[in-house]
Amino acid sequence: MTVETATRTVHPGLVLGALALGGFAIGTTEFASMSLLPHFAKDLGVDAPTAGHAISAYALGVVVGAPVIAVAAARWPRRVILMALMAVFAVGNLLSALAPDFGWMIAFRFFSGLPHGAYFGVAALVAASVAPPDKRARAVAMVMIGLTVATIVGVPLANVVGQWIGWRWGFVIVAGLAALTATAVALYAPREGADADASPLRELGALAKGRVWLTLAIGAIGFGGMFCVYTYLADTMLAVTHASPAALPIVLMVFGAGMTLGTLVCAWAADRALMPAIGAVLLWSAASLALYPLAIHSLWTLIPVVFLIGCGGGLGAVLQTRLMDVAGDAQTLAAALNHSAFNTANALGPWLGGLALAAGWGWASTGWVGVALALGGFLFWIVAAVDARQQRLALAPAE
Repeated sequence: MTVETATRTVHPGLVLGALALGGFAIGTTEFASMSLLPHFAKDLGVDAPTAGHAISAYALGVVVGAPVIAVAAARWPRRVILMALMAVFAVGNLLSALAPDFGWMIAFRFFSGLPHGAYFGVAALVAASVAPPDKRARAVAMVMIGLTVATIVGVPLANVVGQWIGWRWGFVIVAGLAALTATAVALYAPREGADADASPLRELGALAKGRVWLTLAIGAIGFGGMFCVYTYLADTMLAVTHASPAALPIVLMVFGAGMTLGTLVCAWAADRALMPAIGAVLLWSAASLALYPLAIHSLWTLIPVVFLIGCGGGLGAVLQTRLMDVAGDAQTLAAALNHSAFNTANALGPWLGGLALAAGWGWASTGWVGVALALGGFLFWIVAAVDARQQRLALAPAE
C-alpha cells in the first residue's frame, strides 16, 4: 500500500521503519539509564535511591515537554517536528555523557526527556495516517516496537558498554541513533504541510475532555509498577539474586522480548476490542508483579517472571489508540500526553520504590509497590469502561 502526498509517493513500511528507529533511540536511553544506574551512581558519588532521581528527572522532562511542545508546534508540519525533536534529543544525550557531577546529570536528563513524549505522540499520528482504520493500533505498535526492541538489543548493549568501557558511552550511542533517526525521517516521512486549522487553542481543547483525563490516569498509575521493578532490577539481582553482572544483559533482553510480544499481542487485541484489552493487560501486570517478590532469589525463577512483567508493556500502544478515539480535534496534544502519563508513571514508580527501600522494606518491596500501582490503574479503567459503555448505549438507535 502507498499513500500519495503532494510531492511524492510515501511507502508505509519505510515510514514506520524510520519512526521505529526513533523509538529505538528513546527506548535505549530510557531503559538503559535504569540498567546503568549502579555504574553512574558509583561514579558520581551517590547511592542507588538517590541515583534513581536521575530516572525521575528524565521522566519529568517528558511530562513537561510533551504538552508544551505539542501546543507550541501545533502549526508545524509533523515531519519537521519529528526532525527537530530528534536533534534536541541527540544534544541532550551528549550532554548527559559529559555530566561532571550528579547535579548536572539531573539537569541534562531532564533536558533529554523534553522531546520524548512529543516525538512518540506525533510519530503515532503519522503512523496511523499511513494505515487503514482497522489497523491503527498495529501501526502505532510498530512505532512502539522500536522502543521494545531497544530493550532487547539497545539496552543490553548499552549495559555491556557501560560495564566494559564506561556508562557515558551508552549515552553517546543514543545520540548517534537520534541523529540517524532525524536523517531517516527527513528521507521517508510524508512531506505534508501543517493542518491549516491547527492552533494551540484547538490542541488545548483536549484538556477539557474527561475521557482524555481518564485514559491518561490509567497510564500514569497503572504503568508505574513496571517502572518501579525495572529501575531497581539490576540492584536486586546483585544484592538478592547474587547473580553475576554478566547475567544482567541477558535478563534485560528477556524483559525486552516480553515487551515486544506484549506490544504485538495487545495491539492485535485492541484492533478487535480496545477497552477489554486495556483492562486485561492491567490485570496481567498486577499478577506478574505479585510473582516478582517470590522469584528474586533465583535466576531460574526471576527470568520467566521478568518476561511476564515485560509483556505488560503492551499497555502503551493500546492507550495511544484509545486517546485517538476520545481526543476529537486535539490529536497532537492528546497523543503526546500519553507519554507524559507514562513518564509520570516512570517518575512515580521509582520514587515510590525508593521510599519503600529507604524505609528498610527490602528489594522485594518494589514488586508489591508495583502491584498496588497496577491495581490503581485498573480502578481508573473500571470508571473509563463504565463511561464508554454508557456512551455506546446513549448513541445506540432506539428500537
